[in-house]
Amino acid sequence: MPRPAIRHRPFGTTPAGEEVTLWHLASPSGAYAEVLTYGGVLHALGVPDARGRTDNVVLSLGTLDQYAEKSPYLGALVGRYANRIAHGRFTLDGVTHHVPANDRGHALHGGPEGFDTRVWRAEPVVDGDTAALRLTLHSPHGDMGFPGTLDVTVTYALDAAGTLSLEYEATTDRPTVVSLAGHAYFNLAADGGDVLDHTLQVDATGYLPVDPTGIPLGPPEDPAGTPFDLAVPRRLRDTVLDPADAQLRLAGGYDHCWTLAGAESPEPRRAARLAAPGGTRVMEVWTTAPGLQVYTANQLDGTLADPGGRPLLRHGAVCLEAQHYPDAPNRPAYPTPVLRPGATARRRTEFRFPR
Repeated sequence: MPRPAIRHRPFGTTPAGEEVTLWHLASPSGAYAEVLTYGGVLHALGVPDARGRTDNVVLSLGTLDQYAEKSPYLGALVGRYANRIAHGRFTLDGVTHHVPANDRGHALHGGPEGFDTRVWRAEPVVDGDTAALRLTLHSPHGDMGFPGTLDVTVTYALDAAGTLSLEYEATTDRPTVVSLAGHAYFNLAADGGDVLDHTLQVDATGYLPVDPTGIPLGPPEDPAGTPFDLAVPRRLRDTVLDPADAQLRLAGGYDHCWTLAGAESPEPRRAARLAAPGGTRVMEVWTTAPGLQVYTANQLDGTLADPGGRPLLRHGAVCLEAQHYPDAPNRPAYPTPVLRPGATARRRTEFRFPR
């Protein structure tokens, strides 16, 4: 039986002169993953379909310049704080901190120069039947306004069954807030079209309605009887296009956080199930995170194109981002994102592809 393999090649140089590498992880299952050191981007994820044909199921761009200049977080690792912090401001232990606003007056994904814009250090790891890439990043005290020096490790691992896992760890030298997430855009049909005929199920206890700028209105609400009720698989066409729902009109589709059972879970539990039309590919998301942000690529407009020249279209993918709740640094009732010295923030998310 073939063994897992890992190799790499250059992928360009940043304007600051930093060399960027593409790492290719291969699984005996026929699956593969490609990861860039720039932004920790998941550049490709090859998954066999029911007939054994392997296609890339995540959206990507062709060049480093495109990622650096234009990318809407395609495939990136986002932080220090995934999602939004209202007005770019939070108070921790009586001290108010300010993060530059980059989204309608709020800080999104760690501010305008978040972890998605950094070149990560990479170390390959092959262990038994798993090929892995360990990425590390050092974020100094005051980086984008966040307190504390933060040292981050994110390990991408592809096992013999074709499961892709992301293992996150972070430590700090003073109290801070942290929420790290992967921002891959999935289209399991891999056909360049939209995902409206995919079905989605989310194993949630509630969801967070938001104001017109994406900030939660309050505590989680019961989604029963709304397009946010995904307790059973529903076709996205039948939910995200509902013109009667005010939340969907505000965002142009889903851009909302579902709250998961058990808040912080010590072991991954299933959060979502996404299926291509006809069930040709099925993906399950398993995670220890308290929330799952579902985003249906509402802002893609065709101005960006994939490496094959196909335009990236509105609703052309769906992001399933396991993370803390948005604006949790300002919401004591939400699961806390606070990390203190001596502790390690740990999180695991798995993308499984059952046959």
